[in-house]
This record gives sequence, structure tokens and C-alpha cells, in this order.
Amino acid sequence: MNTTFRICSCNRSMPLDAAAGEKLGKALGTEALPVAHELCGRQVDACRDALKGTTPVVVGCTQESALFEELAQQENCAVPLRFVNLRETAGWGAQAASALPKMAALLADAALPAADPVPVVNYSSRGRVLVIGSADRALPWAERLSKQLSVNLLLTDARATTSMPHARRYPVLSGAQVEIGGWLGAFTVRWQQSNPIDLDRCVRCNACIDACPENAISPVFQIDQERCKRHGDCVEACGAVGAIDFTRQALRQELQCDLVFDLSPTPLIALHEPPQGYAAPANDIAAEHEAALRLGQLVGEFEKPKYFRYKEKLCAHSRNRKTGCTACIDVCSTGAISTSGSNRNHIKVDPHLCMGCGACTTVCPSGALGYGYPDAPYLGRRLKTLLTTYAAASGKQPVLLFHSKEGGTALINTLGRLAKGGKHLRGLPARVIPLALHHVASAGIDLWLSAIAWGASGIAVLATGEEAPQYMTALREQMQIAQAILSGLGYGGAHLQLIEAATPEALDAALLHAPRGEVPGVPARFNAFADKRDTLDFAIGHLQEHAPAKVEEIPLPAGAPFGSVQVDSAACTLCMACAGACPSSALMDTADRPQLRFIEKNCVQCGLCVQTCPENALALVPRLNLRDAAKNPLVLNETRPFSCIRCNKPFGTEKVIESMLARLAAHDAFSANLERLKMCGDCRVIDLMQSNPGAFTSARRP
Repeated sequence: MNTTFRICSCNRSMPLDAAAGEKLGKALGTEALPVAHELCGRQVDACRDALKGTTPVVVGCTQESALFEELAQQENCAVPLRFVNLRETAGWGAQAASALPKMAALLADAALPAADPVPVVNYSSRGRVLVIGSADRALPWAERLSKQLSVNLLLTDARATTSMPHARRYPVLSGAQVEIGGWLGAFTVRWQQSNPIDLDRCVRCNACIDACPENAISPVFQIDQERCKRHGDCVEACGAVGAIDFTRQALRQELQCDLVFDLSPTPLIALHEPPQGYAAPANDIAAEHEAALRLGQLVGEFEKPKYFRYKEKLCAHSRNRKTGCTACIDVCSTGAISTSGSNRNHIKVDPHLCMGCGACTTVCPSGALGYGYPDAPYLGRRLKTLLTTYAAASGKQPVLLFHSKEGGTALINTLGRLAKGGKHLRGLPARVIPLALHHVASAGIDLWLSAIAWGASGIAVLATGEEAPQYMTALREQMQIAQAILSGLGYGGAHLQLIEAATPEALDAALLHAPRGEVPGVPARFNAFADKRDTLDFAIGHLQEHAPAKVEEIPLPAGAPFGSVQVDSAACTLCMACAGACPSSALMDTADRPQLRFIEKNCVQCGLCVQTCPENALALVPRLNLRDAAKNPLVLNETRPFSCIRCNKPFGTEKVIESMLARLAAHDAFSANLERLKMCGDCRVIDLMQSNPGAFTSARRP
């Protein structure tokens, strides 16, 4: 391995010595690794020397990463410098003495080249912030933010105890029924203007407040419509200023802004993950200060990765205004996915709203949506590297623990520290290998089953409470499908675990039940593909080849991406509407005879055929068909063609003609000419002309 490793026992708090360094080097395919005991102290020159070399450097410490990065700058280091946490994840657990295989796996993973760069999404903010809320809450924040941002204030409550600022430094608006759309640098806010007082024209002389007999005008010049009797005294007091007009109709107003500070009791954007640039602390004083600080920093040019890729031709969302799969739309917590186009046959993902959870790619049955940060081939390479290195170091029954880079990493590190600190916690078991993802919902059934094929005894996914509820539902459903496949093939034990833990104690307890599922006797050698279905084919194929049970079919839960289609042959007229709607070419017609064919391997169970069928003759059957026949066309229904009774040319099927005759027999326009319905289009016209010669005769021109 063309990498320089620097590891440290952290003042001998981890069981790392020369013998351990030799074992790690062997597993990594390199020479024995030198083990330091004070790499960040008196042995720091060992790291400095490595940074002068020509090979990438991996340091087995994250706590002192700032120090080592500073050293790299001092030495003008031109090679990649990467870090991996061996201490909290392996060396400080109750099973630290058995954790060398895990350490080797983590080091090998850190030595992999970085993923290829992904496209970026750009934002531009000039600091135009709209503060929304009641005057008592919004006015103080508008005053504070106006010192650093360009403020507009939208008041949404007619009742207030505070008063307008003494100086007019920013526009004050008023209204209700507020709607917000957009993202950082490009928000559009619309509201209903119903206050009779035009706050732009108002000079804040308080004459209207003094004149109102009902005290219906608040100190911020909002008229309480429930108390106001419209005597007109305020209009008269306003005089030539002309700011009050009760005859003005309620108008729909609109404002463009870069940032939104929503101080409404209930956030106006009801999404688990709102857009960048939108803050809604919802009556939490501490959250208000944090949000204000964050908004103050969102001025300038920003970018983020484009997290997804979309292949429209694979999308099974809709055809001919019939909706099939809505899995991605249903699971998205940011509102980034919607139907697209005039015929609404596909979806549209707004990259500015997408926050990279990846749940859409996990639930997508066809692979039309793929995750790109990183993509499946790169993440698959990481999984395979972890597992093969772990096995090379004589590790047994490995479990991959997927966790988020933020909350998950922090929780795992806290557990490791508490395990070392004598808090009666065990820490990560030696066979549990942590893997940080941008979001835990971004890896799904294709990579889970591939990892089992590569030798993982289980997959554990750690949710710390930061995830949207629908993500948890989606992960559970996908795990049920994957486990059904593994159990159906005869692999004993549980292979998948969803851990919901917000505390170190809860995580520690859950890891006692980490999966110990059976795996193939021979690890797979394939690599993950960008196409989800291709990866699944290879993974399932390897699992089937080495399966303890030789089965031909596995029933699956509803919503599975594999299955068959049942046809009620008595109801089906072979109109072929289903074949025309099928996005994956699972259902097909034939050019030479009325025949509906089906390739089960292609079916993604989107349901478009069921929704399209005018006879309600189709039903989905979720299952995994392991027979070779699943790859070949199967005739689901066929009938004899119907030939024209006049020229004998085939132009339909017997069932279609029978259905048409039955439906139109009582219709006034056809009841006397049913035989004409048995003719082809050409013969129908000829028969009509012969029976009624004047029907096609035009009037003589004058």
C-alpha cells in the first residue's frame, strides 16, 4: 500500500506496541507500522518526517488534527494528509485488546484516494433579510439586525404593546396569510395586505391612535378589524397625509429577499429541513440568538455539493397523467422534489433545496435517482476495503455501523471517552466498524446486500434523532425487504439493525445486540455500480449462488422493488395500455399478434400498469423470482385477432371488439349500425358512403 501511516498509543492508553504495529502492517500489505506513544508531543518529528515524503500520509488521531495540519503547512507538504480516529472507535473500548482488525480496516479506508469532485450549487446573498412576526417579537430583532443587514419588517399581528422605532431606518410592512418560497439569496415572500394604514405613507404622528374611539389602532399602526367600527375619525385625523383608506381592497403583496427570519409561533415553512437562509426559532429565546448570529454570517457567495444524479428515462413516477411511483416525493423532507413537465411524467429535484439526505435514492426502485456525495461505486469501494482488510487481519463477524458525520460521530466519540473513563460503558465492540456518511439515509438495500456478499455479518444504522421521521420509516421498510431476501435464501440470524439512540448509554445498550447474521462462505469479488439495479443483480446473484437454501422464489413485503404482475385474463382486453405505460419495459406487446408479454427481472413494481389499466385487470405481486425464466419474456395473456367482416384484415382483438359492442349497443349513434363496429376504419367509411351517399356531398358554391 503506497501510504505512510503514523499511529500512536496516546500515552499508552491503547494496546498498541511493536507487535501490534507488525500485525497492522501485515494486514495492510506493508511493513510493520511504527507505534509512537506521544506523536503530538516529543515524538512529533516522526510525523514531520512523514510529511516531507512523497506518499500520502494517514495519521491515526483526529484530536490533534489541527497540529498536524499546521506541521504540513510548515513543511509545504504536497501529499494528501488524512486522519482516522483509532482511539474512541477502537482503542478505548472494553474490547480494545481484540480491536486490531478494526484498526487495520479503518486505516485502509483512510488510505483510499478521495472521491472525485462533484458539481456544486451556488448561492448569492446580499444580506436582504425579511423579519416576520408580531411587533413585540419582531421589532427588537429588526432593530438589532439592521445594524449589519438590510432589513424589511413584516408585521403579522394587529395587537402590540411596543411602539415603532423613533427613526425610520427600514421598511415596515403588514399582512397575513404569508407564503414563503425559495432558498438562500432567492426567497419570494407573498402575503395578503389587509391593514387600511399604508405604513410607507404613515408619518407616525399618532394622530389616528388619539382619534380612535375604540382603541383599535396599536402602537405599530395596525388596525384591529374586530374592534374597529369604522367611524372614520382616524381618516379625518390623518388628513392630508392620506395613509388610511378603508376602501382599499386587500391586495396580494410580494417581496424578494435573501434571508428570512421567521418569528411566528409556528414556522411558516413546515419542513423538517427548511431551506438554507431560512430561520424559524419558534419561541425559543436561545434559538433566536443562534439563528440571528447564523443569518448575519450568510452574506456573500456560497456553494454546496449537488448531492444527486437523475436519469429521467428510468423514472417510474408517471405516464399519461397516471401516477405510479411517488416514493421520492413522499420521503423528501426539504420539499425539493416535485412533479415536472407539462405532462407531469417525471420528477424535478431542485438542487438549491436538496440537503443531501439521500433518502430519495434509497427508496427509488428503478435507480433513476442516485446519490452522488459520494456515489455508490466509491462508497462500495470503501465498504469492500473495510471488510477485506478486516478479514485479512483475522477479524470475525464484522458489522458496519453507518452513522452521520455530525451527530453520529459526536455520539460515538462520547461513548468511547466514557468507556475509557470508567462510566461502566463498554464502547464500540471490536467487531463493529464505524463508517461516517453525509446522511445515514443515503445508503440503501443495494449497498447493504453487497456488504453482506463481501462478508459483513450485519449492517447497523445509527439514527441520533436529527433525522426526519419519514426517513426512519423508509429505512425500516428497506431493511425488512433486505432481511426477507437474506432469510429467504436461508442465511440465519438478523443482518440489519436500525439503532435509534441519542445518548451514549442507549447506543452502548443497542450495540449489545449488533447483528450476527450468516454470510456466504466465499466473499464476493464484484464492485458496486452506479446503476442500482446492476449492483443488486450482482449482490443477489452471489448470495443465491452460496445460499444455504436453494429456493426459486421469495415473497417480499409490499413496496419491494421486485415482483410480478398478475393479469385477470377474463377482464383483460389486451388493449396494451399497460405496455405503453411501463417505464422499465417489463410489460411489452408484440407486433404480429395480440399478446401481452412480461419480463419479471425488469419490473420495479411502480404500479403504473395497475393505474393505467381501464379494466382493473392487473395486480402487483411483490416477490423475488430467482428462476432463470425471470430474465425471459413470459406471455401473460393472449387472444385471437379480430378480422374485419368486410375485408378480413386484422385490426383488433376479439375481446376489445366484444367489449366495444357491449358498451355501445345501447348508444343511439351505434345501436342501428353495430355491424359497422366490426369493420376496420377504411371499410367503415366505405360502408357509410354506400348506405348514405349524400353524407359526404358538399353544398354547391354560389
